[in-house]
Amino acid sequence: MFTLVIGGSASGKSRYAEALVQAQPGPRIYLATMQPFDAECEARIARHREQRADKGFETIECYVNLNEAEIPRGGSLLLEDLSNLLANELYGPEGGGAEAILPGIEHLLERCANLTVVTNEVFSGGSDYEGDTLHFLRELAALNRELAARADRVVELVCGLEHVLKGERHENL
Repeated sequence: MFTLVIGGSASGKSRYAEALVQAQPGPRIYLATMQPFDAECEARIARHREQRADKGFETIECYVNLNEAEIPRGGSLLLEDLSNLLANELYGPEGGGAEAILPGIEHLLERCANLTVVTNEVFSGGSDYEGDTLHFLRELAALNRELAARADRVVELVCGLEHVLKGERHENL
């Protein structure tokens, strides 16, 4: 089962995605994409690790090149999140560009029984963007469309409320 979870900042998408993966058979893998660039990032990563400490996840850090991620076969995987991964692939020195992400997702789908990808909703803020920001947002929107087309289920979170856009609602959440 491939589920795409989308939502705005602080919409509840991460909490929902974690609960979804916890309801799936293990092993449960948390594929972390946020790089610890500075003290703020390190604090955020530490807070996230603490929040999921007792939830039964094994954490694997993978900032770029999902194709090279060593994922145990047959488990349930949570990729958190696509926005960080895209930024790393586009702007990081080891990144392979946006075109590296879809083959990486296919690699994950081949390895795990259940894949849940968290991503950000873009372009509803009503702002005009330009330059690198516009390029990033367009790339993320294109990836969101591609993954939504490929996913078995697409769920949007708004104010912590689940809106199933594609597929069936998960009964245990």
